[in-house]
Amino acid sequence: MDTNEQLRLVKKAVKGNPDAYGLLIAEHQEYLYKMAYLYVRNEDTALDVVGTAVLNAYQNIRTLKEPEYFKTWITRILIRIAQGEMKKVVYYSELDNVELPDRYTGVSLEEKYDINSAISQLSEKYQTVIYLKYFSEFTVKEIAFVMNAPEGSVKAYLSRAREELKKLLKEDYVYAN
Repeated sequence: MDTNEQLRLVKKAVKGNPDAYGLLIAEHQEYLYKMAYLYVRNEDTALDVVGTAVLNAYQNIRTLKEPEYFKTWITRILIRIAQGEMKKVVYYSELDNVELPDRYTGVSLEEKYDINSAISQLSEKYQTVIYLKYFSEFTVKEIAFVMNAPEGSVKAYLSRAREELKKLLKEDYVYAN
């Protein structure tokens, strides 16, 4: 779906069109699941988080002021719900389920596990900026919107998160960008 079509659907959804909202969710469902899974590390819980986020977003779609930021807006909702779930239960992921973006295809399974383990040791805000920047490829501006923080703070969080990861990993394979 191109940007103009998506923007048109968002505007319809904001006006109360449930079919337009359904099409938007269908377009973003895989992304939403992957983002939820990054947080909760459990398939069933990730599906629950997505379902709750989709319902919550539908109930509040009329509050979306800038339709071009639909993806970042729904991501913000999803992250809040996922963080709430993480406060309830801690899951341990299996080695086989650890996934990194395609740009890390040369990374071994052991390195993937090390990276995910290191990320899980970061504070919540640092995890969020790392997931959004490197796993979802959001811009600093989009991350700032999702986190409801100034862009300067997001840049500082990214810098500090990378430094902490570098210390935790004691290698430079994640220190790209």
